[in-house]
Amino acid sequence: TALLLTLTVLASLVALVWFSRHLMIWREHRSGLLLTDHSTGPPEAAPKISVLVAAKDEAGCIETCVRTMLDQDYPNFEMVVCNDRSTDATAAIVQRIADEEPRLSLVNITDLPAGWCGKNNAMQTGIATTYGEWICMIDADCRQVSRRTLSVAMQYALDNSADLLSVLPRLEMKGWWENVVQPVCSGMMMIWFPPDKVNSPTAPNAYANGAFILIRRSTYQAIGTHEAVKDRLNEDMHMARLVKEAGLRLLVIRGDNLYLVRMYTSFRQIIRGWSRIFYGTFGTLKRLVISLAVMSVMGLLPYLAACLGLAGLSAGANPAWAWRALAISGLSAAAMQLSVIYRFYKLISARSGLFWTYPIGCAVTSWALVLSLTKLGGAKV
Repeated sequence: TALLLTLTVLASLVALVWFSRHLMIWREHRSGLLLTDHSTGPPEAAPKISVLVAAKDEAGCIETCVRTMLDQDYPNFEMVVCNDRSTDATAAIVQRIADEEPRLSLVNITDLPAGWCGKNNAMQTGIATTYGEWICMIDADCRQVSRRTLSVAMQYALDNSADLLSVLPRLEMKGWWENVVQPVCSGMMMIWFPPDKVNSPTAPNAYANGAFILIRRSTYQAIGTHEAVKDRLNEDMHMARLVKEAGLRLLVIRGDNLYLVRMYTSFRQIIRGWSRIFYGTFGTLKRLVISLAVMSVMGLLPYLAACLGLAGLSAGANPAWAWRALAISGLSAAAMQLSVIYRFYKLISARSGLFWTYPIGCAVTSWALVLSLTKLGGAKV
């Protein structure tokens, strides 16, 4: 009976937490920051932006990335693609475009210095060839769906005195597992890095998404350039932390139909990719264990409680009131959870009709967190 009561109380608390998430979503709808192509910009005196993208074996997406960026309406920018030891046609594709577009340059990297991660070395090498007052770092799998991404981002950064601005992408999710797992993994990141705290100069939370980072060159130099994070996975997160620790202005804002990113296309890629992200972002036993506990309790406990309670009632177990209370608390927590997830998926432009798959996504995300735990103390991946 004591165990039943403990589970009942815990499930009831989970239901209350999920209810509070309804209030958070309501506040986000009313006052949440959202950058759209209807926002103002570009600035009248547009500072030069150097756009950098590191590409390693990205022949399948690099042309779309480059051409949609070159189509931006921002009046003063250059673009550099850092070809990081590609063995496919990445360099040839970029060079073909550069031959007809003077704003585009190709930098070929043939060697990886000891102690460096490939992307960090590529970015460091490419940025050294540019002179823009601002540096914009994007990923090779980014596709601009608006011609005004650079314009509105630059205007917002200047209006808000940002030293580093990260515009969050809209995830392009086509396959089943992409739609089931990736919103859950993204939600886990928001638990640790809520935008209101990231944007607060008094809170220690620091976050940036490498798909789109706009940073002053003076800020980039002040934090030690990529040299300061040369051996780090998730260098975007660590650069954001350095910006905040330096007392500089870090801002994160959601983008609405500015650009798309399709992170992973298969179940294997999703598991491998998100375990790397969790490991590189959290990186400590404490944070990974807490994340796993939160995912298990908030995501899966309601269904465990509901199933146990209903099973006890069906079997005629005593005391009946305790089993009934467990079933009710579990079902209530599950109903509250799924109603929140439906609204959350609509908020982030995920497939809201798949809200019912959330517990499946929780189980897969938990497995990715377990894999992250196994990387602790091991070799860098």
